[in-house]
Amino acid sequence: MTRAKMFKFLAPLALTMVAALTLPLAPTSALAQELAFGSTRPSPDTPVSVSADALSVNQEDGTATFTGNVVIEQGDMILSAATVLVVYKEDSQKIASLQASGGVTMASGKDAAEAQNADYDIDAGIVVLTGNVLLTQGENAITGEKVTIDIDAGTATAGGRVRTTLQTGN
Repeated sequence: MTRAKMFKFLAPLALTMVAALTLPLAPTSALAQELAFGSTRPSPDTPVSVSADALSVNQEDGTATFTGNVVIEQGDMILSAATVLVVYKEDSQKIASLQASGGVTMASGKDAAEAQNADYDIDAGIVVLTGNVLLTQGENAITGEKVTIDIDAGTATAGGRVRTTLQTGN
């Protein structure tokens, strides 16, 4: 890719950097990098649908463990993994958080992410992906060891040897 093509591609991004679904201009020299993720966050009251091969419920600590081909959907957000621990709010049937492990994949709109683990705080709208994280937006990609997604703000922060690939298209 020539520099002229790169600047032609990056100029519109500079104008819309605050908007959702945009990537940063270039990798930062700091340990973290800001980027966007997802288009909208489902309301915390939006039902969460879970399917899996097996379920184990622990009434004492208010958790449920789903194993085998776990797929969780809330609005247009989908999370899949080998195992997901669901932590319920105290004295409630509402979900407080999800802790996914084993080949985690998350998608929201046109954005997708893969990682070894994910922790999703439903009320805060924060997802923390760890372990060989790959985040894609169309043909653009970013990798790092940890990506924190703020679904409310539609942003994410990547850290841990971040690498970004931006496609210029023609």
